[in-house]
Amino acid sequence: MNSTKKKIMAFSLVTAICGSAMSLSFASPAPDGKTDANVLANTTNTNAEWTAFQKKWGSLKSDWTQISLAPGSTPSSLNFAWYTKTGFKPSLKIGEGENMAHAKTYNARQSEVKDEKDQNGDTYNANKITARGLKEGTTYYYTYQKDENTWSDPAAYTPAAKDSYNFLFVGDPQVGSSNEMKGSDSEAFYNAQSNAVMNDAFNWNNTLNKANQMTDGKIAFIMSAGDQIQTTKKKAPGKKASISEIEYTGFLSPGLLKNIPLASTVGNHDADNPNYTYHFNPANRSDLGTNNVTGGDYYFTYGNALYMDLNAQNSNVAEHETFIKQAIAKNPQAKWRIVTVHQDIYGSAEHSNEPDITNLRYQLVPFFEENHVDLVLTGHDHAYSRTKILKGGKSTDDYDQDDFKTELKKDSDAGENPTTRTVAPENVKEDSSDPKDQAYLTYLKSVFDEDAIQKIDEKSDTVINPDGIMYITAGSSSGSKYYDLVPRQQSYIANRWQEDVPTYSVISVNDDALTLNTYRADNNEKIDSSFTISKGKEDKAQLKSTIDDAKTALDGDYTDDSKKILQSALDQASALETKKNLTKTDFSNAIKAINDAKNALVKKVQPSAQTNITEASQTKEVQPNTASAAAPALSNNTPKAAASKTKKIKMSLVKVKAIKNQAYRGKAIKPSVKLTYNKKTLKHNRDYTVTYKHNKKVGKALIIITGKGQYTGKKTITFTITPAKAVITSARKNKNHIKVKIKALKQVNGYQITYSPTSSFETKTIMTTKKTSVTLKNMKKAFIKVKAYKIVNGKKIYGASSKVKVCK
Repeated sequence: MNSTKKKIMAFSLVTAICGSAMSLSFASPAPDGKTDANVLANTTNTNAEWTAFQKKWGSLKSDWTQISLAPGSTPSSLNFAWYTKTGFKPSLKIGEGENMAHAKTYNARQSEVKDEKDQNGDTYNANKITARGLKEGTTYYYTYQKDENTWSDPAAYTPAAKDSYNFLFVGDPQVGSSNEMKGSDSEAFYNAQSNAVMNDAFNWNNTLNKANQMTDGKIAFIMSAGDQIQTTKKKAPGKKASISEIEYTGFLSPGLLKNIPLASTVGNHDADNPNYTYHFNPANRSDLGTNNVTGGDYYFTYGNALYMDLNAQNSNVAEHETFIKQAIAKNPQAKWRIVTVHQDIYGSAEHSNEPDITNLRYQLVPFFEENHVDLVLTGHDHAYSRTKILKGGKSTDDYDQDDFKTELKKDSDAGENPTTRTVAPENVKEDSSDPKDQAYLTYLKSVFDEDAIQKIDEKSDTVINPDGIMYITAGSSSGSKYYDLVPRQQSYIANRWQEDVPTYSVISVNDDALTLNTYRADNNEKIDSSFTISKGKEDKAQLKSTIDDAKTALDGDYTDDSKKILQSALDQASALETKKNLTKTDFSNAIKAINDAKNALVKKVQPSAQTNITEASQTKEVQPNTASAAAPALSNNTPKAAASKTKKIKMSLVKVKAIKNQAYRGKAIKPSVKLTYNKKTLKHNRDYTVTYKHNKKVGKALIIITGKGQYTGKKTITFTITPAKAVITSARKNKNHIKVKIKALKQVNGYQITYSPTSSFETKTIMTTKKTSVTLKNMKKAFIKVKAYKIVNGKKIYGASSKVKVCK
């Protein structure tokens, strides 16, 4: 018997003997929060959908044949997996468009679903196929056999563009976890579990719908950080693994999962049940990293990004290291390297400080850094967090897992009548005289990894060429369970969030940048600022252009002192090309320093000019004809003066006044521009011409300015076209409800309604809706304003707010 088991047995024995005395020493932690689907439906105005789903659930929960889609090895392939009853081998058809032109038929590869029978005693096979030869931007429809005589309704799938796309990152759906009953082989438990799965499945579906709405229906794939379902095989009531099947039915029930592939990660709740492997069909599955139940690590590519998913339920990190190196060797062209692992190795909630988790951190992180991983996605913590850029974290304190659990229980004791909260208590104080408390606090400080934090401007929302890794821990995507944030925020955390609301992240990928945006799933409001990791392609190009242009000025006839200032600015700017952990501000400051030094160059005084000046100063009276004669002589005889009149000026040096946002008008918008160079205002059609692009619809519009005459090159600026100003057509009270009607606008995805019982809007409620008629419930009086929004490239663009409408 190992020491850990001895400690657990001893603790259990003391508990049994001491009884209530023990409970006084350690009361209870705050109960885990969860989201009630009834409340969410009311908040999101989806009561009708919730009612319909409850009616549907009675028959849906017994249907084990839900299909799952997974990313193929590349965007040109797509993987499928689904159950059928034993006795026949099914097929899947996929073709272009609704009429399924040029359809291909694939016969499934089958494997037996072992030790499983449904309530009718039927057994099942797992079926898997890979469709190939898919073209980006083409909409395909597929249908598959559910039994010998039944084909599914056709469902659509469109491969996203490889060069610029969004993927959705979610954490721990853990469908079925909201059941508060402990597992028991009883009818009461099964009924409660069915209701819990129904609750969590509806909330999970809402999160996917909200994310789809936020991205304007443009999600390439979904990345789940693990724990798709709740019930492990070990803890299944009566050791019946089939309890997991109702949970998988709930997890796979959202309609969007028929259209968007999902890359799943093995979580600790998935790890002991082979049903996980039957339901999912990942690409390039390796034997490395396997726990001999749910398979090993796998990878896929999308555009210039390599996605590596680790089954960290296998603690043999050497296997994970080998897998990472092999995946990179097979995809050396991948510019971005992204790893997903279930455990929250740099999280900020209940699990994040556990020695088991931090030990895994310090084993994996060196391999991530050695192989130049850019981003690590994790789950397990049921609370959102984003780290700073980290490199070189090291373990400095060896601490026992059991000792940690005892101290954590003491630290998070919420009293005799605990209530749900979002941040754990902090009962262990810095001035405690208990050596065990001090050992616990010393350990916590050692895993905050202050020395690993890379020095970057904290106010920046973009880091360029980082020398380190950013770690994201996803919150709960279904609201089935929430964990409290730890009371002492770790030094490595840039931002964290827990308000017991489902969340999701949208990560946008292109050749130059990865951009993270994270939202709460009830109202699609951001819970963190946008953050970008950039490879600096555009910034370097702009800096190089500025440097090259400024170097030519060094050949000019300027004073040595002014040239030295410019040369110093150029030297400092050139050094940025090799530096790491830069920001947009670093580049803009370097460019500004060059331009300021260039504009401050001082011309050397020409000898002929000096002579004329001296002679003029000695003459008491200068005749008008003498002055006029001197000027042309200077002009004709000084080549540099003549050259200055015809010197070409690059448009990159010209300043352009920013264009204000323009409201959508249903026609092309062409705002005028104001250009200046050295305080001189340029004239349209003499010094420059303009053309406009993308200037009709809501979003970013372009103005291309082309130099003319003395001015050369092009300069592109942008302005934003916003939705038109919203209009409330009426707000009428009916008993305790207020019905609000909004004028329907074009080029919008929905409307944000803000209402308050007071005109100051100090206390307010914000909701979003696609409808133009909304009922505000339980409101006797309201001040209401509305603004329309449209989602473009994953970001909301808002129009101007309506006039405030008062309903008393």
